Amino acid sequence: MINSSCSHEWWQDMHKLNHAFDRSLPAFSLGLSQFSPCLASYCPLDSLLRGSTLNVKETCAYPGFNHYSTRLQCQAKESAVHRSSSSFDPVEKDEWYAKGVAYWEGAEASVNSVLGGYGQINEQDVTVSNEFLTEVLSNMPGVFLQSKHLVALDCAAGIGRVTEGVLLRHFHEVDLVEPVSHLLEAAKSNLGKRSSSLSVLGRAINFYCEPLQEFLPEANRYDVIWVQWCIMHLTDKDVVDFFKRAKAGLKSNGFFIVKENISKHGIIIDKDDSSVTRSDAHFSALFEQAGLFLYKTKAQRGFPRELFPVKMYALTTKLLEDRR
Repeated sequence: MINSSCSHEWWQDMHKLNHAFDRSLPAFSLGLSQFSPCLASYCPLDSLLRGSTLNVKETCAYPGFNHYSTRLQCQAKESAVHRSSSSFDPVEKDEWYAKGVAYWEGAEASVNSVLGGYGQINEQDVTVSNEFLTEVLSNMPGVFLQSKHLVALDCAAGIGRVTEGVLLRHFHEVDLVEPVSHLLEAAKSNLGKRSSSLSVLGRAINFYCEPLQEFLPEANRYDVIWVQWCIMHLTDKDVVDFFKRAKAGLKSNGFFIVKENISKHGIIIDKDDSSVTRSDAHFSALFEQAGLFLYKTKAQRGFPRELFPVKMYALTTKLLEDRR
């Protein structure tokens, strides 16, 4: 909980956040390393969605807010840190998701836009993703590699950036699921025009316009389900429920690749795009709840220092030993 020893650091954090928003920095760039543990460790996503008044953007905009009442609300909600998001009010959760979709409906269908104004990181992102996927595939049991027809699913695929830069180089078929229709239409157009000219293994097949928290994949279709920068938009319960549903879409030796921003302490909420940045420990707990096993991890390298750290996880539905 926030105590008196944190009050000085708290106000320093508020000043930093206010300065960041005055400069219109994208939420993508607000790495927790810039702030003290006092800011992010105490107010969980569940509490904020269920009515805590601690919205950091609103807090910065109104420096005369009642600091002590907000602190008390955070203290009172501390027990909710591990509370399941099944306790969310359905109307509030619907609004959370609607606002997230609305945010991306206003985004341009370009690499720079889907990367929050950091289009220059695309090459480094796909390079490290390809390295990690190659490492995981090469260390999988031999039975996995016996498949003559590899299929992947790209979750919250946007304009098909990951499909084009990563998945089509490793899989014969790739399906895309994305809730924002104009981004998915751009993916169809981009991949249709470029697949024939690229030195790639496969092609994009199915394009599903559905939100991830409702999507039910075709049973036993996928060797890999790729989940990048998308479960940050889901509540804890919906993250777990998604993985439980999606497991049915994997072949017997299939696995997930998750690639997400990581906080050092606690969680960070951005109510503008309805996203949450979780800690490594938080992700580990969610994976365990979903019945997944950690096979291999890798940290993204080469991103600008002001961005969040990014980590990749290879997750299996049964315990496998990394043979490397």
